[in-house]
Amino acid sequence: MNGPIALVGGDEFTWGCAFDAELIAEVGATEVLLLPTGSAYENPGRLVDAATEWFTSLGVSLRALPVHTRPDTFDSANLEAVASARMIYLAGASPMHMRSVFKDTPLFEAIHAAWRAGAALVGSGAGADVLCDPMVDQRGGAYTVGLGLVPGVAVIPRSNTWSKEKVHRTVSLAPADVVVVELPERTAIVLDGAGSWRSSGVGEVIVHTGSGIGSLADIPEPVF
Repeated sequence: MNGPIALVGGDEFTWGCAFDAELIAEVGATEVLLLPTGSAYENPGRLVDAATEWFTSLGVSLRALPVHTRPDTFDSANLEAVASARMIYLAGASPMHMRSVFKDTPLFEAIHAAWRAGAALVGSGAGADVLCDPMVDQRGGAYTVGLGLVPGVAVIPRSNTWSKEKVHRTVSLAPADVVVVELPERTAIVLDGAGSWRSSGVGEVIVHTGSGIGSLADIPEPVF
């Protein structure tokens, strides 16, 4: 049975991220496995500290997995940690780095397998961006190849910090068959076990389709 999947707009591990507690309860997690890969070169320890404090307040422990470079994705201890996890969190600032580290590796296969076996999978900020395909290039708002777990979908993390002009450009560049989702900070779209997307958090999710503004029902399901 596939677990839930959540794509978060960023500013994770803080007030308003009620979806974390919901996911913990849904899968019965007692520990959250954090992969701070997207911030490998931007003080990942700060991200780990924030996550530790946040999840402790929710009554669970945090384990940070030091997956910072591509060789780390072939490490047997890291593969074992992912295989036994009930909730996996991908976070950080650089989706391009995350893609280069995870794409076509045993670790990403293990993440996919753990999710398919019932673990909750959360991508926040760069983690949400890279799980999709196409992936929004944060440097200019155009598109590039993502990891493709959620195909036919592109998300704009921290969309509340983007100008209307930049959002409009990104939406206008999307292929007609791609759904573009504006994800504000502390806001998530969550796919439950029944295959339905819902929104959670403090912001407003806006869904763009090839024919205009759509709804959560227009977002495709992940690759099984």
